[in-house]
Amino acid sequence: MALPDGFLDELRGRISLARIAERSLTWDRGKTRSNRGEYWACCPFHQEKSASFKIDDTSGRYYCFGCQAKGDAINFVMETGNMGFMEAVESLAAEAGLAMPARDPKVAQQARERAGLSQIMELAIRFYRQQIRSARAQAARAYLAGRGLDEDAIARFEIGFAPGSGNLLLEALAGRGLALNDLETAGLITRPEDGRAPYDRFRDRIMFPIRDARGQAVGFGGRAMDPNAPAKYYNSPDTPLFDKGRCLYNHKPAREAAGKAGSLIVAEGYMDVIALVEAGFAHSVAPLGTAITAEQLGLMWRMTSEPVIALDGDRAGLAAGMRLIDRALPLLQPGKSLRFALLPEKCDPDDVIRAKGAGAMQAVIGAARPLIDLLWQRETEQHSLDTPERRAAFDETLRRLIATIAHPGVRAHYAAELRARRRQHLTALQLSIAPRRSAAPFPQKRWVRPLQPSMAARRSRLANPGLDNADLARPSELAILTVCLRHPQIAAEFDDAIDRATFVNVDLDALRQAMLTALTDCLAEADPPAALLAILSQALGQIPDDLAAGDPALALNRALRADAPAQRVRDELRDRLERLLTERGLSAEAAEAAESLAADETASWRLREAAEARDKAYEAEDLSAKSATVAQESIDAYFNDLRARQIWVKKKS
Repeated sequence: MALPDGFLDELRGRISLARIAERSLTWDRGKTRSNRGEYWACCPFHQEKSASFKIDDTSGRYYCFGCQAKGDAINFVMETGNMGFMEAVESLAAEAGLAMPARDPKVAQQARERAGLSQIMELAIRFYRQQIRSARAQAARAYLAGRGLDEDAIARFEIGFAPGSGNLLLEALAGRGLALNDLETAGLITRPEDGRAPYDRFRDRIMFPIRDARGQAVGFGGRAMDPNAPAKYYNSPDTPLFDKGRCLYNHKPAREAAGKAGSLIVAEGYMDVIALVEAGFAHSVAPLGTAITAEQLGLMWRMTSEPVIALDGDRAGLAAGMRLIDRALPLLQPGKSLRFALLPEKCDPDDVIRAKGAGAMQAVIGAARPLIDLLWQRETEQHSLDTPERRAAFDETLRRLIATIAHPGVRAHYAAELRARRRQHLTALQLSIAPRRSAAPFPQKRWVRPLQPSMAARRSRLANPGLDNADLARPSELAILTVCLRHPQIAAEFDDAIDRATFVNVDLDALRQAMLTALTDCLAEADPPAALLAILSQALGQIPDDLAAGDPALALNRALRADAPAQRVRDELRDRLERLLTERGLSAEAAEAAESLAADETASWRLREAAEARDKAYEAEDLSAKSATVAQESIDAYFNDLRARQIWVKKKS
């Protein structure tokens, strides 16, 4: 069977040789450098005790320094699996999700046609390179010299020139006997729809040849010399050879250099890549005048695990980076992400290198920020969080973004990281806008004897921290977890409060933390409660007995049932969380007051007032959500006033 041209390259590009080989090999941890795509193991083709078998996952090749065995993924599967060539190709294609081409004679014909088009493209490159040395290209040469490119650099990147008048390319290639239909198919000439004579597609442009991963010429990018041209850069149209969304400029050389550098730089355009390569950054590529596509991301991740996107230091560059974030989120995998290097304002890589040298550019690359940093920056700049409604909208946006991440492990880590950042951000925001009270003068009076706490204060939980133990807190904590396990959708609405509501029972607190991480995953399932319980059981090994069996003390509470109305469940969960958080805050106040009391007798004022506030807040065991909120606000206001007046400081009489 004749395989179409490019099929095997696409197959090799979709699979990882290291992942295939690790099924039958054990990596040598001392020599393996997975971050650079280098893996070492004992050779599977001959007996040895030390690892001399090396896999370069970037290039997809292996080599044994002992027996000199070498090849690619297809050779490896053939040798280790005792398969024929087509059998190995079919096995790898099935694993990569790539359909095998139909067994059709037309495939062979298409392969021959592609080979013919590739030869035409090589002739066009030769023609344009000849023109760059002609008198017509004087302005083009001056432009390139002004960008720091000498003759060697122009030759190295095969830069050419398309004359601005006449149809010189068409005439030159037609004079070689090439058919006009083939020139049109290759994207080199254009046929007007009104029946006029065909003409050269590229005119008065500096020409940059585009080669694929194998180094074959597939298209061109042309930069206009006329500043009034409709398009500054103009690419070849889609052809049997060329698809700009599936190609990268400087792909083949960058792939080889990326394996050595352990990195890949993604710039905006042709000249940026050329400037980077000339400055020593050979591991540089660029998309072809459009936003980076999912296919191009796949090509980049085949070269390195975290490509660095070098954004031009202007609004358009940053906007392009933000759009790329949304495109990349669904595709993230363990170890596969992006970093963003933010260049100085109104600067591209060429500007930085020419102004400050390669060292400055290396510093910019070294300071590249992870994808999640720019994601967080974008969302916090777009959302004001000064009202509950705006915070709710912000939370909804974060949930929507997290849900787009396909891989469950990456999605869970993003959810945890964004939750932590949100908590820190809101804490800082609240501190910055908290009202400042003027300190009221302490009442002047003689101190005759120390003030003693009231009987109610001495009997309250606030004055007896020992009563707030794990056994006492367990029913309330069980109730919160019961609601969350039976209603994950509603629990997700209160994730921030649940995150702050640390439990005193160690086993229940571990379940609370694991549940927060698992909430995002289970919501996508058909039965979220069952999915959540399965994830937690797998993560923790065992669910606490009293939670799994159901606490009899909670059985009569209808709001805890699985079929309870949603609003009733929300009210119940909100009430219990607010009560728990209030109790934790008051207990902390009690501990601080006790420390102050040990140091100064006058601090008994604080203890007594706090105890009375606590008693009033908990007179009714079944506080509604509204009354609990009012009580908490009243207590917070009272303690703020006590702190402002510094009642524990003894004043002179």
